[in-house]
Amino acid sequence: MMIHPATAHFAMVLPVVASAFGVAYLLSKKELMSKIAARTTLVAAIAMIVVWYTGNQTGPLVYKFLSPAGQHELLEHKELGLYLAIAMGVIALLQIAGCRLKKFALEALAIVLLIGAMLTTFLQGKHGGEIVYDYGQPFEMQQLTSYLENSDDLDMAEDVDEAVDLIKTKAATISKETILKIQGKAKK
Repeated sequence: MMIHPATAHFAMVLPVVASAFGVAYLLSKKELMSKIAARTTLVAAIAMIVVWYTGNQTGPLVYKFLSPAGQHELLEHKELGLYLAIAMGVIALLQIAGCRLKKFALEALAIVLLIGAMLTTFLQGKHGGEIVYDYGQPFEMQQLTSYLENSDDLDMAEDVDEAVDLIKTKAATISKETILKIQGKAKK
């Protein structure tokens, strides 16, 4: 089972929440906001590490189904994911240290870096979406196009409704087969 998409969507929100608490702390300079921002940043860092790990598990499963351009995009996505995981860990440590030591400048630096990491996370999400929607979908569409061009079943269909039903069935089959191939459960 691929849990990378679920963990990625969850982890994309956490830097936003941590940044919001960080900015609230910068504006209020209240100790409670400092503690909340530091803890939220730590949770965001842990989530980012989990996302990188799950992506590392999922990447090899989908790599072979992507075009060369998609494979290149996936490798860049993996590399940026590693950098984000490391950066979020360092940012969390800076913010926790600033909170514990009551060093406003250190916390402010961490929050500025956090906002940069948050924006980079959005870019990372864009790349992940491109892998799925620009490079992943064409694989299934190519199979469906091949079926439409070479199917004797469609030529023998009695009417349009029967042809549409055949196409829907084939599309569902292709989707299921693709998922099984990615999960490594396809019949060989």
